Amino acid sequence: METLPLVVIGAGPTGLAAAADAQQRGMSVVVLESGDRAGAGVREWGHIRLFSPWSELVAPAAQALLEQHGWTSPRPTSYPTGRDWAELYLRPLADALDGTAEVEIRCGTTVVGVSRRGRDRVVDSGRDGEPFVLQVRTAAGIERVMARAVIDASGTWGGPNPLGGGDGLPAIGERAAADRIAYRVPDLRDETVRGRYAGRHVVVAGTGASAQNALIELAALAANAPGTRVSWVVRRSSAKGAFGGGDRDQLVARGELGTRARGAAASGVVTTVTGFRTCEVSVAGDGRLSLISFDGQQVTDVDEVVAVTGFRPDLSMLSEIRLDLDPVLQAPRALAPLIDPNVHSCGTVYPHGAQELGQPEVGFYLVGMKSYGRAPSFLALTGYEQVRSVVAAIAGDHEAAERVELTLPESGVCGGSGLFDEPGQADAQAGGCCGTPASEGLLTIGTAPPR
Repeated sequence: METLPLVVIGAGPTGLAAAADAQQRGMSVVVLESGDRAGAGVREWGHIRLFSPWSELVAPAAQALLEQHGWTSPRPTSYPTGRDWAELYLRPLADALDGTAEVEIRCGTTVVGVSRRGRDRVVDSGRDGEPFVLQVRTAAGIERVMARAVIDASGTWGGPNPLGGGDGLPAIGERAAADRIAYRVPDLRDETVRGRYAGRHVVVAGTGASAQNALIELAALAANAPGTRVSWVVRRSSAKGAFGGGDRDQLVARGELGTRARGAAASGVVTTVTGFRTCEVSVAGDGRLSLISFDGQQVTDVDEVVAVTGFRPDLSMLSEIRLDLDPVLQAPRALAPLIDPNVHSCGTVYPHGAQELGQPEVGFYLVGMKSYGRAPSFLALTGYEQVRSVVAAIAGDHEAAERVELTLPESGVCGGSGLFDEPGQADAQAGGCCGTPASEGLLTIGTAPPR
């Protein structure tokens, strides 16, 4: 077992941070990335500007390694786009790691299953003494990779929630209309993409940071492209709490995002439809779409839909791994109460690491966005501290693993989303979950608008 590598699934920000922590400890590491290069997922939203500054986007162990190679950190107080993050940090970090004796990064390698050698999920005997076996798909076919421990940092980017509102299932007709539904914020700086939405009736579904970005960008498009109009469908009975804490947010750019989105929603080109849970998407004779809510409301004559309703983890490759996940969030059971959006939306997440992220399968850890399951509030700082603790635990440094420190910026709002469907109940929840003033609503932590 000791001669085998630690395997990290995913070469995104958290996965590469885990590799850097392990390399700093002299551990052998193999990073498996399904994309064609490190940071492939980040590059897919490269046009979006983050609302965390550079000072909160570089992992400490990664910075130490990069500086050994002459890397100069971008201005700490500036805000990169996803493309900047990938090109100025993730790419050079992957190159630096891959150039060490300890780390190997394999791109174009998709993990299709994780198990114990010679043991399926049911077998107890000798289980913890056997190495992990990962089946991976490459251009050459299916191969096996052996590991002493596994850190799953594969994220949730590949698992967007459906447009269908309320029950978590795709709306009737949603799959048939897939060519008209985008599950990401469109890059309207691309002329081809811009042409798809200009002069059209576009529906935006969702209330998190991605939806706020979409509203801002589409409102700006409407100012220059006559005929462009936007319908914003919101599940809650009011959109009042969808814009975050504004100037009370300790992440300035996150507060600004909500303020700009509020302005876009009030610009006159956006029509807000509340209490709308899409149950059906139908196609009219002219090819345009109609969205129908469970209560009978309809949004008609729709040309395009931007469904940005969050993400969920793909657990299919872990069917032979013994997991202890919260039945609601699909996050590690010990972590779930700290991040449950039914309870709170603020930035207060208690310090957590290997102890909360470990699973009954000894040596297997969920980290990064995937560790949050269906909960939306995740920052890079959280992932970096998670993997520092987890790698320490795998290395046997239990003192360092237990010494977890994490201070996240407050969002300026406080209160669970579970009560926000009924008018007045959010205001009744004065004090929220953290004893702060009454909440305005759930804030999804994500990215800020391009500038």
